[in-house]
Amino acid sequence: MQPYFFPYLGYFSLIKHTDFFVSFDPVQYIRKGWINRNRMLKPGEGWQYITVPVQAAKRETLIKDILVAEGDAWKGQIMRQIEHYKKRAPYYGQVKELLEQCFAFPELSISRLNTFYLAQICCYVGIPFQHAIFSDMNLELGTIEAPDEWALRITQAIGAATYINPPRGREFFQMDKYAAADVNLQFLEVQLESYNQHRPVFEAGLCILDVLMFNNPEEVRLMLDNMTLNP
Repeated sequence: MQPYFFPYLGYFSLIKHTDFFVSFDPVQYIRKGWINRNRMLKPGEGWQYITVPVQAAKRETLIKDILVAEGDAWKGQIMRQIEHYKKRAPYYGQVKELLEQCFAFPELSISRLNTFYLAQICCYVGIPFQHAIFSDMNLELGTIEAPDEWALRITQAIGAATYINPPRGREFFQMDKYAAADVNLQFLEVQLESYNQHRPVFEAGLCILDVLMFNNPEEVRLMLDNMTLNP
């Protein structure tokens, strides 16, 4: 999976239910995607973006080559953006401390930064995170002739028998190609249920930090297990 910035709950369910996770960064960085921003509640109602500013780069620049903008002003901005949670979120103090630990990591590579944040979240929640960043792995993959072959070749190169993907990618993969390579292709579908945000209207699809604000680690682990694996 691409290394997203504090991704949503389903991303962490995928981590919890795989033995090895690859932060996939040899593809084009998409502006206004999930690599350097995500969503949290804003004061009052609705949601707002929290964002990591990145240095200017050509449109075709790969994720592995995207660098965070110099300076720490963005970290202070995010900390101020979450202050309103203090009034209603029971685990605001723990999440604030977790963010401070994350933001103490001095790294300009967005790929490495996001992967570090993933590790910190997993440690806080209490789930294993055996992982590597693709650009560090030096794998011999051979010729990639179609987009769905990246996952297939990486799975083979690390000696794994099964590749698991979120369900939205089902139409992207040629099932017979994986079957012919003796790789078991599965799709993990998480049942995302609402939780108490102490607001009249539940805002769905926010980043993991919002989940952690209102749920303790044990509750989050139960949420991560509310899923099915389908061929």
